[in-house]
Amino acid sequence: MAWWKAWIDQEGVTVKGSPHFNPDPDAETLYKAMKGIGTNEQAIIDVLTKRSNAQRQQIAKSFKAQFGKDLTETLKSELSGKFERLIVALMYPPYRYEAKELHDAMKGLGTKEGVIIEILASRTKNQLQEIMKAYEEDYGASLEEDIQADTSGYLERILVCLLQGSRDDVSGFVDPGLAVQDAQDLYAAGEKIHGTDEMKFITILCTRSATHLMRVFEEYEKIASKSIEDSIKSETHGSLEEAMLTVVKCTRNLHSYFAERLYYALKGAGTRDGTLIRNIVSRSEIDLNLIKCQFTKMYGKTLSSMIMGDTSGDYKNALLYLVGSDS
Repeated sequence: MAWWKAWIDQEGVTVKGSPHFNPDPDAETLYKAMKGIGTNEQAIIDVLTKRSNAQRQQIAKSFKAQFGKDLTETLKSELSGKFERLIVALMYPPYRYEAKELHDAMKGLGTKEGVIIEILASRTKNQLQEIMKAYEEDYGASLEEDIQADTSGYLERILVCLLQGSRDDVSGFVDPGLAVQDAQDLYAAGEKIHGTDEMKFITILCTRSATHLMRVFEEYEKIASKSIEDSIKSETHGSLEEAMLTVVKCTRNLHSYFAERLYYALKGAGTRDGTLIRNIVSRSEIDLNLIKCQFTKMYGKTLSSMIMGDTSGDYKNALLYLVGSDS
């Protein structure tokens, strides 16, 4: 399933929230779990991973009303490490969470381009607008200007183009003539010449709808006798290559893209916890079940089995609750 169709498909949701929800006892349970010496982590997991984000926001309000404390700050002071990072991520409203991830990717030394590419290439226009709004509210700055200040060259251009959200066209209309023309233009901009006309690639990848691009990729393969991915790999490198390939992957199959992100976060030595937390938290109320199916198809093992083998303790338990059963 391509990315523009993937928004909130009930089958896809792993965290559905509590049907008989009352925030007050939940807030009390959390307060008791953190009161006095020691913390009852399991009680925190039981409440927060089994409530929807909207419900967590109500629990935070009730917590403040009943106990005069900020829930997120209290959790931060009681928890530590990756488990803290995961639980705090669950407490952010969705768009503010993505704004925070983008902000964290740019602040301090070095920029985590991978995070910016992942978020910008996989979100719809409406989502990007909400993320920009949240970013401005929370950081008093323009996301677009911060990206421009933090990146340069063609990478900066492709990110700014993606931020405009021009790929959203749900009508599904494809002009076959334009698709052929685009494919020819891409071929002329890459394989046919020495050097690459990067701007032509960026313009077509960032302004055409997903349905249209699927047709362009087909036509391209006929002309170039190789896939668009192979051409991008041979014509570009580094973060620009990653950004272009991500657009192609999200266009072809959004769930496969996220499955791949999760797989490489868990595979090999060390776990890329930032990627793991961000993708599980941000997809849990959208399409994580569909990503799990794709994961098993692509890698012959389940997402939860890899999480079990690669993480431990409360962090592992909380992740497994969010991912849900394998059935």
